[in-house]
Amino acid sequence: MFDSTTKSGNKPNFIDLFAGAGGLSEGFVRAGCEPIAHVEADTAAAYTLRTREAYHILSGRGDLSGYFAYLSGQINRKELYSLAFGSRSSSVINAEIGAKALSGIFDRLDFQIGNRKLDLIVGGPPCQAYSLVGRARSELKMVGDERNYLFVYYAEFLKRYRPRFFIFENVVGLLTARESDGTRYFDMMWALFKNLGYTVEYQVIAADEHGIPQKRKRIILVGRLGKKDGFFPELDKTSTDFLVKDAIGDLPPLRAGKGGALVTSLEKPPSRWLAESGLLSADRSTTWHEARPHNPRDLKIFKKVVNEWNTRGERLSYNDLPETLKTHKNRSSFLDRFKVVAADLPASHTVVAHIAKDGNYYIHPDNAQNRSLTPREAARLQTFPDDFYFESTSGKPSRTSAFKQIGNAVPVLLAEKISKKLVENWS
Repeated sequence: MFDSTTKSGNKPNFIDLFAGAGGLSEGFVRAGCEPIAHVEADTAAAYTLRTREAYHILSGRGDLSGYFAYLSGQINRKELYSLAFGSRSSSVINAEIGAKALSGIFDRLDFQIGNRKLDLIVGGPPCQAYSLVGRARSELKMVGDERNYLFVYYAEFLKRYRPRFFIFENVVGLLTARESDGTRYFDMMWALFKNLGYTVEYQVIAADEHGIPQKRKRIILVGRLGKKDGFFPELDKTSTDFLVKDAIGDLPPLRAGKGGALVTSLEKPPSRWLAESGLLSADRSTTWHEARPHNPRDLKIFKKVVNEWNTRGERLSYNDLPETLKTHKNRSSFLDRFKVVAADLPASHTVVAHIAKDGNYYIHPDNAQNRSLTPREAARLQTFPDDFYFESTSGKPSRTSAFKQIGNAVPVLLAEKISKKLVENWS
C-alpha cells in the first residue's frame, strides 16, 4: 500500500454513492484512502458493505479472528457487527438516493463528515437506463425512465460538499443514450457539473488492458473543482502475461449443485498472477465457492459448448445444437446464449448481473466439472479479495444475491489503479 496523503498530510477521504457491493470503494481503500460513508439502496448490498466495514475495523485492530469465525459459521452477523462496531453505528446508509430521501441522507452524512473537508465523491448510478442491452429490451428505449436523471442527485452531493475531486463511472452506453428530443444525457450531466464549478475529463477504460482478467469497458468521468485541466488519472497499460485459468484454476473442482457459501480451504498452489495480486487471504481460504444446480438438458449443452471450444477453439451457436436440446423460439438473435469462460484466454467476457438469473453465459471451462461459474469464480474475475463476503437481506446465504452484487460491481484492482493515479495528481 502506498502513502496516499492530501496536502495536509492526511489520507484522502471519500463517500461512495450508489455504492453497490463496494468494488469501487474497496479499490480506493486498498490504495490508502479513507471511506467516510457509503450510500446504497439495495439492502443486501448494504449488508455486504457493513460486513466489509467490520472486516476493515477488525483488521485495523490486528485481530481478524472474529471475522473468520463469522465466515465459518461460528457466530452470526449480529454478533460480528457487535464485535466490530460496539455501541456505534455503521457508516453505511441504506437509502435510495432521490428526492424523498435526500434530506435524511444529508443529515447522516453531515454527522459522519463532521468538521472534516470532504476530498472525494465516487460512484455511479445504476446503469440499466444507459446500457445498450437495457435500451434494447425496453419498449420505450428507456426514454423517460427516471433512472436517466439520477446524475442530478449525484450533483446535489457535489453542490453540498464541494469535494476536490469526484469520480463518476458508468457503462459506455452513456455516450449514446439520449432524451426524446435527441439530447445526450452525457451532455446534460457535463453541463451540470461544469455549472457547479468542476472541470470534467473522461475516458473509456478497458479493464483487460490494465491487468484485469475480464473484458469490461466502462466510462470514467473525473471532475476537479476549479479550471485546472490535465488531471485525469492516466493508467499504465499492463502486458498480458496471465490467462483466465490463472485467476480461477486454484479453486477446488465442483460438480453442479455442490459447494457452499461458507469457508472453503484452498490447497492447490495459486498462480503467479494470483500470488502477486493481493487477492488471496492469509490462511488460503475463501467463501462462496458454490455451484448452482442445472437441469440435465443444460448440462448436455454445456458439454457440447465446452468441447467445441477446448477442441476447436470455436464458439457454439445455439442453432448448431441438436433439435432435442433447443427450447428457445428465437433463432435469429442471442445465438451465443450458451458461452464458455475460456481458460486459455487472457480475459473472460464481461461479468454482468444477469449471471444471477442463470449461468448459461458463464460455463466453466472444465468439462469434468460440467457446470457454470460459482460466485467466487465470478468474484475472482472481478478481482474481489478472497475474504470478501457477499451478504443477503436475511443473513442466510443467497447465491442469487451474491451473483447480482458481483455482476454490478467495478473490478477492485481497476479501482485501486485509478485511485493511485488520481492521488499522484492530487496537488
